[in-house]
Amino acid sequence: MTTQSDIRTISALLGDALSQFAKLFQNEVDLAKAELGEKIRQVSHAVGFFAAGAILVIPALVMALFALSAALIAAGWSPPISYLVSAVVVAVIAGVLFAVGMNRLDARNLAPRETIRQLEKDKNTVKEMAR
Repeated sequence: MTTQSDIRTISALLGDALSQFAKLFQNEVDLAKAELGEKIRQVSHAVGFFAAGAILVIPALVMALFALSAALIAAGWSPPISYLVSAVVVAVIAGVLFAVGMNRLDARNLAPRETIRQLEKDKNTVKEMAR
């Protein structure tokens, strides 16, 4: 038979467990905020690479087209073929710049790994407490 003091002790233990769980949850929220802030910085850097690639590709394309086309025409190529070859070379360079930006936006790099790992640990801890 449970006495009044046993019920108070059980309620105090339950209150402490809920308090600890609330504190744990708040810590996880804080960790997630910090980790997401870091991921946002990564995204902003990737956007910077996209912007730099977009800005630099236009003058690079124009200059490379002029120089390569002029060299090919001077070497005896027909103007249309020399222009086409020039365009392909510059398009490859632009593709590399965009690929670097896309690589930095890879979802696997942006996942909040530390938060997920900590949530798994917390889930296991709560399961152990419930036993």
